[in-house]
Amino acid sequence: MTKELNIFEKIEGIDEYLSENQKHETVIEIKKSDIPNEKILDLKSGDWGDKEPWFIIDENQKMYTMVSIDTMHKLIENFRQLQKDNFDLKLEKTILQYVPIDYQDVWTVAMDEIKNIASSSSKKSLNIDLEKLLRKIRKDHPNLFLNLQDLFTNQIIQ
Repeated sequence: MTKELNIFEKIEGIDEYLSENQKHETVIEIKKSDIPNEKILDLKSGDWGDKEPWFIIDENQKMYTMVSIDTMHKLIENFRQLQKDNFDLKLEKTILQYVPIDYQDVWTVAMDEIKNIASSSSKKSLNIDLEKLLRKIRKDHPNLFLNLQDLFTNQIIQ
């Protein structure tokens, strides 16, 4: 009984991350069977309906979750969107550190450079050094950035 309570406590620990309609707790325990390569599924709580996630406890009391392919697809898409948003924020921050004259122009050049890097790479995931990228863009397109040194030098001379 203690193990069972411990498992339900673990499930309650993640309830705060689930929406109200996801708090339906279907808990299934996998048990040994007399027949090799077969297991018995014992419904501990909830029902066999389509509410997700399902919590599955194996013979070693390790807990797993199971979701539908549709839910897994949504999770992956949300993760990809978060990655893109995170990358965009990092790029924005890096661009602003280089003091662009026209932010949108620098963004466009940076995205073109990134697309060129991506098309020449066979990797599915890229790890781009944004500082290095912006230094290259600043070197290749100095007209897109304010040159603070020149600006201060001109003020001192005047």
